[in-house]
Amino acid sequence: MCPGPFSDVVNTTLKLANPTDRNVCFKVKTTAPRRYCVRPNSGVIDAGTSINVSVMLQPFDYDPNEKSKHKFMVQSMLAPPEMTDMEGVWKEAKPEELMDSKLRCVFELPAENEKTHHDMDANKMMSSNLLKSESSTLSMKSMSSTLDDGEVKKIMEECKRLQMEAQRLREENKQIREDDGLRMRKSNVMSSQHSSHSMVKEEGLSLRTVALIVLFFVVGVIIGKLVL
Repeated sequence: MCPGPFSDVVNTTLKLANPTDRNVCFKVKTTAPRRYCVRPNSGVIDAGTSINVSVMLQPFDYDPNEKSKHKFMVQSMLAPPEMTDMEGVWKEAKPEELMDSKLRCVFELPAENEKTHHDMDANKMMSSNLLKSESSTLSMKSMSSTLDDGEVKKIMEECKRLQMEAQRLREENKQIREDDGLRMRKSNVMSSQHSSHSMVKEEGLSLRTVALIVLFFVVGVIIGKLVL
């Protein structure tokens, strides 16, 4: 990534690492060699080490409407055990021995970044103001509804209606309990009357039996006297 403005040299660092246990040869190429200065553009990276490559973009007039197609390619290969001529090694290298990585250059303009940040800040401020406005509106509505006499009157009437309904239910419950008690008392009275009537009947039967026995006894005595 190359940050602007591009009226002066823009310097970017490219870090190359060698994780292998052998030395690696590298070479940096670009599609716009007149626009960039690469130092070093080739060399050897020792085993297990890394190297920083400085990429310098030369000043130029940047056209925001024109998309940049600048690209870089990093070629590498394992260094021979005995290497004396770097250029000869690259010329004699076989295609299957070469490894390459391609990179695309991205231009970043401060004006666009500032505009983006400004738009984000503006959006945040607008969202914050909108939330504050909605909160104020809700608060005003809540206060107005709290201070509305009509609403308070309706609530009081509803409370009174609920109290009257509860009182009516209590009276009905009381009346039901009283009716149940009256029915129980009537049932007890009827039960006692029935018991008394049964006792009278039993007493009547007992008296009749005694009278018949006495009558038979008297008749027997009279008959006995007549016979004698």
